[in-house]
Amino acid sequence: MKLFPNTVNAVVKALQEIFDTNHYADKVIEKVLRSNPKWGARDRAFIAESVYEIVRWKRLIQSLSPSNDYYQWFGTYWVLQDRTLPDWKEFKGINGPKIRQHREKITERAVLQSIPDWLDKMGETQLGENWEAELESLNQQAKVVLRANTLKTTRPDLKLKLEELGINAYLPKEYPDALVLLQRKNVFRTPLFKDGLFEVQDASSQLVAAALEAEPGMRVIDACAGAGGKALHLAALMQNKGRILAMDTESWKLQNAKLRARRAGISIMETKPIESNKTIKRLHESADRLLLDVPCSGLGVLKRNPDTKWKLSEASIEKVRGLQKEILSQYPSMLKPGGIMVYATCSILPSENQHQVEAFLEGPVGQGFELLEETCVLSHESGFDGFYIARLKKKG
Repeated sequence: MKLFPNTVNAVVKALQEIFDTNHYADKVIEKVLRSNPKWGARDRAFIAESVYEIVRWKRLIQSLSPSNDYYQWFGTYWVLQDRTLPDWKEFKGINGPKIRQHREKITERAVLQSIPDWLDKMGETQLGENWEAELESLNQQAKVVLRANTLKTTRPDLKLKLEELGINAYLPKEYPDALVLLQRKNVFRTPLFKDGLFEVQDASSQLVAAALEAEPGMRVIDACAGAGGKALHLAALMQNKGRILAMDTESWKLQNAKLRARRAGISIMETKPIESNKTIKRLHESADRLLLDVPCSGLGVLKRNPDTKWKLSEASIEKVRGLQKEILSQYPSMLKPGGIMVYATCSILPSENQHQVEAFLEGPVGQGFELLEETCVLSHESGFDGFYIARLKKKG
């Protein structure tokens, strides 16, 4: 594959923004790709994939070529793919055979799997023998998974419509609304997306809304809704009948949820910013179903957000655990007696998952709940993102 200066420069520019200004990789890539409308699909795919893979393997790359020069990072990444570098001054000093030879001698897992030492230790402590396989899985590129919007189409019909556009997918049996693309494609540019026939949503994430068992006509609160992905799924499962209140402490995220709901043809979703504890108190025992898809470390979704591992710290994980406990102490009051609550994270750490639910059930609020079921979805077992889902019932 031939390298071109303008696309390599774009990769370097993205890396600078991610690591020098601490911006999120997905937003940076989006911005960089918008900067040159002349780039074709192949150029755009090259830029996005190169940035994500260099971010993913940053520690390994730096151990092989100690440097803060992003061209050196790119060059090292390139030769690790068994490719030849052009004779550019930016790649001076990069010795492909020597780098590959050095790579074969590395035995330390944290370096080989490109994660911080503290995170490797924490993962091994909490996941034991599952950690190594999980780490390997989370370092693989994420599959592109769609969720068919059943308010507008069926999964088989969507599959046929995608095939007409040259986009092939398979239908995994365990996930009734999911389609997994056989090749990566920019589906956001298709008329099918603009018409609201699908959303991009990982298969594991699709399990969360289904766990609520929400029925048409119910009143459902999604209390940590963000941009509304799971609220949209709930609306489809409820056949757009009833009421969904999508709430979040960050109101700008809810604006995105409104736009997505409009595109999906959803009329039962209302958004409400959480401004204070009073917002929660006013909704006392008003919901038949309550979804707490709480803020978490995001370690289950490293496939698609590899920069997360460089932004996290032991202190930040401890802080998010405190926030999870706070949410569990306040938000369950919005659920009616006899109602179902789902506590979910996109983390694989028991300290954010099972241990939080155990502590909740032992506390004063949790005394009024019973655990119905919990599901720990590990990436190396499912092939998708890592998730945790606990279903709890409020005693009536």
